[in-house]
Amino acid sequence: MTGGKDVTVVHLMRHGEVHNPDGILYGRRAGYHLSELGRQMADRVAEHLADRDVTYVVASPLERAQETAAPIAKAHALDLATDERLIEAGNVFEGKTFGVGDGALRRPGNWRHLTNPFRPSWGEPYIDQVVRMMGALNAARDAARGHEAVCVSHQLPIWIVRSFVERRRLWHDPRRRQCTLASLTTFTYHGDAIVSVGYSEPARDLVPPHLLAGAKPVKGKSKAFGA
Repeated sequence: MTGGKDVTVVHLMRHGEVHNPDGILYGRRAGYHLSELGRQMADRVAEHLADRDVTYVVASPLERAQETAAPIAKAHALDLATDERLIEAGNVFEGKTFGVGDGALRRPGNWRHLTNPFRPSWGEPYIDQVVRMMGALNAARDAARGHEAVCVSHQLPIWIVRSFVERRRLWHDPRRRQCTLASLTTFTYHGDAIVSVGYSEPARDLVPPHLLAGAKPVKGKSKAFGA
């Protein structure tokens, strides 16, 4: 229970592992579904939240987010809503491999997209992500007033909106994001205002070690999967 009608909890969840054997940065591309391990992650989080006062479940329109949210909605006998604002960040490198040790940074054709890490120049501006994600969070708050909501989204938008709420700079080292697969970044509202942010990893034991938050990149195992 949230503890009163003026307290609302919104869990911003990252989707589970995706089946992506080629290590493509899939971004907003359709056709990327959860792997079997990813489905186990989704089920684990559904079990974790089964006794919570969840009255609203919403997800990004991308398949991996919808599939992650489905068992949570089912566990609470809720219809699954979709919010376009929860979608992955746009990225000019979609459809390509772009990870540690693959030589992407040495390709001249990529250089023009890497000129400004503060905006960033390779994709959707950070401030645009803040605006849409705050809109989605507040909509979920309104839909679940006095209860709890679950919003399934993607790593970068989750980290950016958390950084904004916690008053950190938006540009950052991607390796330092605390947003592991199937993790929960939890925003507690009193009325309309966010008063605290929490973080948990209910499926941590299922996440490959090199993909845990803060793990050191490993050549050949850390391609940019989109998230």
